Amino acid sequence: MNHTKIPLFKVYMAREADQPLLDVLHSGWIGEGPKVEEFEANLKQFFGNPFLSTVNNGTAALHLAYHMSLYPDRAKSYQSDGRSEIITTAVTCTATNTPVIANGAKIVWADVDPVTGNIDPQDIERKITKNTKAIVMVHWGGNPCEIEKINNLAARYGIRTVEDAAHAIGMEYKGKKAGGFSDYTTISLQAIKSITSVDGGILMMKNEADYKRASLLRWYGIDRTVREGVDLRCEIDVAEAGYKFHMNDVAAVIGNTNFKHIDEIIEKQRENAAFYNEVFADCSQITVVPENPDGKSCCWLYTLHVNQRDLIMNKLNELGIMSSKVHARNDTHSMFREFRSDLPNVEKFNATHLCIPVGWWVTKEQREYIAQQVVKLAKTYA
Repeated sequence: MNHTKIPLFKVYMAREADQPLLDVLHSGWIGEGPKVEEFEANLKQFFGNPFLSTVNNGTAALHLAYHMSLYPDRAKSYQSDGRSEIITTAVTCTATNTPVIANGAKIVWADVDPVTGNIDPQDIERKITKNTKAIVMVHWGGNPCEIEKINNLAARYGIRTVEDAAHAIGMEYKGKKAGGFSDYTTISLQAIKSITSVDGGILMMKNEADYKRASLLRWYGIDRTVREGVDLRCEIDVAEAGYKFHMNDVAAVIGNTNFKHIDEIIEKQRENAAFYNEVFADCSQITVVPENPDGKSCCWLYTLHVNQRDLIMNKLNELGIMSSKVHARNDTHSMFREFRSDLPNVEKFNATHLCIPVGWWVTKEQREYIAQQVVKLAKTYA
C-alpha cells in the first residue's frame, strides 16, 4: 500500500477561526485588548488557577518566571551577583535554558530518568547549593515529572520551582491539571503544540503578588489599569523595568477558537498512545516510556527506546513515517559550554530515544502501519 508521509507534527487550526479572526483584524483593536481578556478567562477556568497571564510566547513566560525567582525583591531587579544558579535539565528545547543565561544566572544541570527523560529529584538535591534560586522541571512529551517530590524538596531549601509545561497542556497530576502545583508554570502555544495561537504562551503563578507583578512586567512594567482622568502612558510611575511580552488580540482570538477543541485533541492523542503501548508491550526490542502513575500524560509526544535509533529513524523516513529525537541534549551546545558536567542518564536517554507520530491527525490505519513498521525494524536491528 502506498502511504503518504505521516507527519510527526501538524498545526491544528479550527475551521471556524476564519470569521472571528477577520472581525478582529478589522476591529481597530489588534493589540492586547478584549480578546486577550476573554482568552485568559477561559484558560483560568480550564486550569482552575485565577493567577494566569498570557504572553507572546512560551519562552517569554519562562523568562518572567526566572526573573521573579532570581529577583524576588523588585528594588534589586537586574542587579545580578553573577553567582545565582538555576538547576535545570538538558533534555528539552533550548528555549527552556536560554532565558536562564539571559537573566544573568548560571545553569546547573541535573540528570534525568534514563527512560522517561524527566529530571531526577535525587540528582537535583545533590546539585543544590547556597546559590540555588530555582529548580526547573520539564514534563517530557506531556508526561508529568515527580512534581510533589521536587516541590517538597524545594520547600525544604527555600527555593522556587518552575514547571516548563511547554509540552503539557491537558496534562494531569494527582487528579488536577497542571498550573497550580509550583511557584510558576509555563505553557507554550507555539505553532505545533496541541493548542496554538500561532505563537503565544501562558504563565501561571501560585499567588496574587506574583500575578500582579507578572502582569506589569509583560508590558514594560507599566500599570495599564484604567484610572479616571489619568493619562496612563505619561502619569503612572514605572517601578520595575519590564518587557514587551504581552499577547495581542489577533493571537488570542485564534488561540481561543482552537482552545474549544482541547478535550477532543487530547483524547485522540491518548487513544493513539494507548494503542502503541498495547502493541509494543509484546516486543522485547522496544522499551515503552511509562506514564507517571500519579498523573496522565497529554501525549504530545510518544517516546520509545530502541537500539540503533538513528538507523531506524532513517528507515522510518524512507517508509513515509516522520520520526525524530525532537530535542538534542542542551548541555553540549557551545553557548552552554561553561556549565558542562557529567550526566550519564542524559547520555543513555539521548542514545536510544525516538518519537513517532501520535497526534490528533494520526488515523487508525496510520497508527497500525506505524506500529507494524516500528516493531519490524526494532526486531531487525536489535
